[in-house]
Amino acid sequence: MGIKKKLGLGIAAAALGISLVGGGTFAYFNDVETSNNTFAAGTLDLTLDPQVIFNVDNLKPGDTMKRYFELQNTGSLDIAKVLLDTSYTVDSEESNQGQDMGEHFMVHFIKNQGHPEHWLDDDSYEVVGSKTLKQLSDMTPDELAVELEDFLIWDYKEDGIPASGTDYLVVKIEFVDNEQNQNIFQGDTLNLEWKFTAEQEDGERR
Repeated sequence: MGIKKKLGLGIAAAALGISLVGGGTFAYFNDVETSNNTFAAGTLDLTLDPQVIFNVDNLKPGDTMKRYFELQNTGSLDIAKVLLDTSYTVDSEESNQGQDMGEHFMVHFIKNQGHPEHWLDDDSYEVVGSKTLKQLSDMTPDELAVELEDFLIWDYKEDGIPASGTDYLVVKIEFVDNEQNQNIFQGDTLNLEWKFTAEQEDGERR
């Protein structure tokens, strides 16, 4: 056999060896599983019904107004607590001699006894705390919540409003008659803004 033919066979054998080695890398059993994961955040959604409960004119000292907010949890997450923030402005026809009309309006927070339509006109209610609008505006929502504890939450054994649940905030606002001359407030308008903030439950192991 000539040297060229021997070299040719040697090269072919080497190529076949490389092919066998390369092909051998796919000779073991194999099984593949794929994990597809989803992380979807829930929703925290507090709805007020109605959004305006006080729209009263021709007020005079001594008048009282009892109303309620329906607090609906329309989200998918439970609400741990609802915080209340108070602010107001006064449209005055005079200087009011340095007096703040907000100091003459008292907010009485009333304990919830079920749906307010069934007992709102009943005088056998329990007041759990009273603050002037000026006092409320000077407090942080957390300070108010601590002082009145769970004044927004009365319908459930545990604090908070569960998803799809409903609770009520019942208040009576009084234009206080201080038995003194309050003529400086005639014609004035007090614009009250209440901001409700819903907070989530603590995170948990899932």
